[in-house]
Amino acid sequence: MDPKGKYPAHSLRLQVRQITYQATNVNSYELVLPEGGDLPEFTAGAHIDFYFRDGSVRQYSLCNDPVERHRYLIAILREPLGRGGSQALHERLNVQRKVAIGRPRNNFPLREEAERHLLLAGGIGVTPMMAMLARLQTIGADFTLHYCAKTPEFTAFRLELEDLVADGRVILHHDGGDPRKGLDIGGLLKEHQPGTHLYYCGPAGFMRAAEAGAAHWPEDAVQCEYFTAEASPKASMTGEELSEMADDAIGIGFQVKIASTGATYFVPNDKTIVQVLAENGIEVETSCESGLCGTCVTRYIEGEVDHRDLVLEKAEQAQYMTLCCSRAKSPVLVLDL
Repeated sequence: MDPKGKYPAHSLRLQVRQITYQATNVNSYELVLPEGGDLPEFTAGAHIDFYFRDGSVRQYSLCNDPVERHRYLIAILREPLGRGGSQALHERLNVQRKVAIGRPRNNFPLREEAERHLLLAGGIGVTPMMAMLARLQTIGADFTLHYCAKTPEFTAFRLELEDLVADGRVILHHDGGDPRKGLDIGGLLKEHQPGTHLYYCGPAGFMRAAEAGAAHWPEDAVQCEYFTAEASPKASMTGEELSEMADDAIGIGFQVKIASTGATYFVPNDKTIVQVLAENGIEVETSCESGLCGTCVTRYIEGEVDHRDLVLEKAEQAQYMTLCCSRAKSPVLVLDL
């Protein structure tokens, strides 16, 4: 993990100072500058990119209080069925190990102006909430966190949350592995109280339940953060099925036009816009390549986009798109490049 390869120029070289067991399959990692000193500031809800030697990148939320400038704290769930990043870190990261990370970015910020804050966390989705709780306490805000986990043993940061649990500001829900026996998300979100802002983060099923439960809430009163972008149903369809989806108009691919040059390139079903542009000498900076981080967000001038990202607000999608995963519904997209 010692960063000897080529990483982005803005990356930070940090050292693992401490590793702490937080729950079953969950460790937290404290990262500091080897020479000591302050790290770049971050705000509650922010994440960092973690660079691997093979060129892959993973995002991890910062868990510590944003007032702490001397360290970054991340927590990682070991996922045997994941893409390999979490297992590699659990197995290879040790104290004093050097790592390369990106500077903090925030796609999941607190809305501090809200009268009340309702936070829902499922499993490792509690990680961005930890920094949020610290900030909300600092500003004296009205908040409640509902934290869902399988059992107490699978509940990360239990010790850190003890006082807030005792005060009733953090409510733990243990379902024994059966979500039906846990928090009634739909019931909790049935009525929206004006002035309340909702934040939720967790695994796929949890996210679907929260999204459905908050469907009637005002759009500007809800924020969420996904771990990964789920595969789009369209991406797994056969060519015959795609050709039948006239409203998407992507049965045989589409074209992207570069506004500055007029050059037009064909994007087939098995390639992303980023890949096609790279093949034609147009480099677009990317990070997660799954629509989670916003690094490749680009303005488009004409065309209809099939948005597949999990970072842009609906209002932003009227002018911007993620080139790493989003596609076209119209025959041509004109990019402001």
